[in-house]
Amino acid sequence: MFKVLIAEDDGDLRQLFQHVLIQNGYYVKGVSNGQEGLDELEKDNYDLIISDIMMPVMDGYTFIRTLREQGKNMPVLTITAKDAFNDMYMGFHSGTDDYMVKPININEMVLRVSALLRRYQMINERKQVMGGTIMEYDSFSVITNGGRTVLPQKEFLLLYKMASYPGRIFTRQQLMDDIWGYESESDSHTVEVHIGKLREKFRDNPDFKIVTIRGVGYKVVKL
Repeated sequence: MFKVLIAEDDGDLRQLFQHVLIQNGYYVKGVSNGQEGLDELEKDNYDLIISDIMMPVMDGYTFIRTLREQGKNMPVLTITAKDAFNDMYMGFHSGTDDYMVKPININEMVLRVSALLRRYQMINERKQVMGGTIMEYDSFSVITNGGRTVLPQKEFLLLYKMASYPGRIFTRQQLMDDIWGYESESDSHTVEVHIGKLREKFRDNPDFKIVTIRGVGYKVVKL
């Protein structure tokens, strides 16, 4: 049974989320702010987190950022009333994996939770599947109907990172930090060069494409 932690300061909404997820077969625990969420994660392990942004004591941005700094990589679904693009940008930059704006369709929330957990399982299995394309982490290979392409390490890790979260926007700096490391002396132009090489190699791939978000970064989208 998957375990879900909900950080939401609205008690009625938190109970609604808990009730629906429990009915769909999940074990669910609710807390009212980010600090309580961190405390709970010290006591127990969870497969997925649902987090509000505007919470007392510790807000959602700080909560999610702290999780990632601690090396916790479970998927996070942010559900918030903050609907401006800058709010969404801050959410993804903090480390969230998906973003919903209140009021939400509760059934859509359940679908997104299921999709995030399925994707997380595939990451742990060290492969990604997008349509007829398979990305094998252990061999740095991309397998399609047309054969196998073995990529240089950085190119593969860059593609695999974005393909693990289709539709999520990654900033150039995020990709630099994750793939090249915080202490790398390379600049963000390195990311652009590698993205260009990946686009050239997979320009005819029927399952995915790499999209540039002007002034922000990149994302992989399913076709």
